[in-house]
Amino acid sequence: MTYVIAEPCVDVKDKACVDECPVDCIYEGPRTLYINPNECVDCGACEPVCPTEAIFYEDDLPEDWAWYKAVADDYFAEVGDFGGASGAGPIDHDHADVAKLPADVNSAWFEQH
Repeated sequence: MTYVIAEPCVDVKDKACVDECPVDCIYEGPRTLYINPNECVDCGACEPVCPTEAIFYEDDLPEDWAWYKAVADDYFAEVGDFGGASGAGPIDHDHADVAKLPADVNSAWFEQH
């Protein structure tokens, strides 16, 4: 089991979760952040600090965002495991399903902040 970053992070990428993660398993793509399910130790430190409430334990993902679990699995199956996000740096692409989301998917969040 692992934590998953869902749609509220897309185009926001606050990164407070990155600072809290004790195992450096939160990676950055162009539009969103991804938790590597192979590196996450299920500590939950990232969840309460996320200002957009985008992080969920995989069994608690809202139904509309349940597909983000497969996104994380597929993403790291494609790009591989780096053994830590800080050493890898930003990854140059997003999962195809994230990349095709509309540019204004989280415009309401930007208007409030």
